[in-house]
Amino acid sequence: MNDDMQNPVPTPSQEARQWAMFCHFAAFLGLVFPFGNLLGPLIIWQIKKDLDPFVDAQGKEALNFQISVALAAVVCFILMVVVIGFPLLMLLGLAALVLTIIAGIKANEGQPYRYPFSWRLVK
Repeated sequence: MNDDMQNPVPTPSQEARQWAMFCHFAAFLGLVFPFGNLLGPLIIWQIKKDLDPFVDAQGKEALNFQISVALAAVVCFILMVVVIGFPLLMLLGLAALVLTIIAGIKANEGQPYRYPFSWRLVK
């Protein structure tokens, strides 16, 4: 059996993998700037989406996940009125941190990553 049958999708270039990783890790700008978790992936995706289909797909995935996290955070803030919002917000932050790191590592390895529990608004 030849290698084409075992690996039909070519591995993205090192540059494409790196930009895909940056799309995911740009969400950490939210720790510095308000809405940075949305703006970081959006800006990198918009600038580099034509470089490679892998960057385009991972940029959309990163942006969709950060939109989902932002909406969930709004719900957590609303639920702070009944106290349950505080632990939910901490859990959301931890889950977003871990999943973003996993996604960045997978993207750098050239493996497409799909976030669980993500509402995919950007197609």
